[in-house]
Amino acid sequence: MTWEQVVSVVALVLAVAAVVVGLVLLRRISERSQRVPSLGTGSTEPAGSTAPTGPPAFVVNPIKVTDPRKLRTAVEQVCAEAGLPEPLWYETTVADPGLGQARRALAAGASVVVAAGGDGTVRSVAMALVGTSTPMGLLPLGTGNLLARNLDLPVDGARSLIRTALTGTDHPIDIGWVRPDRLRPAREDDEPGADSDAAIDTALDPGEDEHLFLVMAGVGFDAAMVAGAGDELKARVGWFAYFLAGARHLHGRKVRLRMSVDEEPGQHLRLRSLLFANCGRLPGGIVLLPDAQINDGWLDIAALDTRGGLFGWASLFGQVVGQGLGIRRQLPNSPSTIEFWRGKQVRVLIEEPAHVQVDGDLIGEAVGLRVRVEPAGLYVRTNNVEESGSGATSAPNAAPSN
Repeated sequence: MTWEQVVSVVALVLAVAAVVVGLVLLRRISERSQRVPSLGTGSTEPAGSTAPTGPPAFVVNPIKVTDPRKLRTAVEQVCAEAGLPEPLWYETTVADPGLGQARRALAAGASVVVAAGGDGTVRSVAMALVGTSTPMGLLPLGTGNLLARNLDLPVDGARSLIRTALTGTDHPIDIGWVRPDRLRPAREDDEPGADSDAAIDTALDPGEDEHLFLVMAGVGFDAAMVAGAGDELKARVGWFAYFLAGARHLHGRKVRLRMSVDEEPGQHLRLRSLLFANCGRLPGGIVLLPDAQINDGWLDIAALDTRGGLFGWASLFGQVVGQGLGIRRQLPNSPSTIEFWRGKQVRVLIEEPAHVQVDGDLIGEAVGLRVRVEPAGLYVRTNNVEESGSGATSAPNAAPSN
C-alpha cells in the first residue's frame, strides 16, 4: 500500500469516527429517528385483491447461512408456535439467485416469501413479487442489508426476525427501476457537442432489461467503490469493506454527464457520484438523502462532488454527518457540494462509459440511464412502526437545493 493510500484510509477512518460521534450526539440530543415516517402501524392490503393464505416460503442463500439446518429448525419452530403451516424451503444457486425460487413459491400459493440472504437475494425475490399481493419478508444475512436497515429491522437476532417475517404487518413501498443503455458506435450524423434534450433521447438505446432497486442506485464513485469491495474483504470486515474500497478511488476521475428530471430542461454536471434513492440511509447509520422516503412516490436524486483532494472528501463527510444531525446548510466556497432533486423519472447521458450499481450490486458499465419510480409496487412485512416526523413530503422541485 502506497503512502497516498495509507493517508486515504486514515482519512476515511477519521470520517467514520466523526459519523459515529454524530450518531451518538443525535440520539442524545433528540429522539428524532430516521424511520420511514408513513409506514404506520396497520396492515394495508391491495385494493380489490385477496391476500394469499398458503404456507410461508423461505428463499435462502446458503452461502450466507453459517448453519442452514439450525436456521431451518428455528423457522419450523416459529411457524409451529404461530400456528402456521410447515414452511416451504428454497435455496438459491449461482445460476438463479432467487427469482425462480420466489416464482415457484408464488405458484405454490405462499402467503409470504421471505428473502433470507444479502441485498442481492432481496432484489431477486422482490423482482418476482412486484405487482402481486404477496408480501416479502426479510431475514437479513448479508453485508449491507440496506432495505432492512431503512425499515428499522434489527440485523441480528434470527428468531425475532423470523417472527416478524411471519407475523408482522404488511406495507406498500415504492420500487425504483434502472435501464442502462448499451454502448453504440458513433454515427456519422452525430453532431459534436450536441446538448439539447433531444440529444439525450436519441443517444439512449433502451434495449437492456430494467434492473430493480429498493434503496439506491448510482453511477460514479459509489459504483466504483462497490466494484472494489470483493466478497473476501466483505467477509472479513463487513460493510467497512466499502470504505476501504473507496479509499482506492478518492483520486479517481469525475463523471461528466447530462441529466434531465421529468420534463425539466437537461443540465450538464461534473461530479463524483449521481445517486437515485428510494430511501436514504446507508450502513453505519449514514444518512445520505435525508428527505428520501420509501413510500412517497418520488425518486430523490443527489449529485455529490468534491475538490481539493482529501480536504474535499473530509468536507463531504462532514456535510453528511451534519445531515444526520439535521444541519442542511451549504457553506460558501465549500470544497464539497451535495445537490438534491426530486422527480418521477430521470434521463442521463454519460460522456464516457461508467460503472452503475443498484443496491450495492454492480450491473456493469453504461453510457446512459433511464431511471423511474413505481409507487407502491411491492408489499413488505415489518414490525409495527410508529409514525415519526411530519410524514408528508413537500411538493417536488426540479431545482437543486443545498
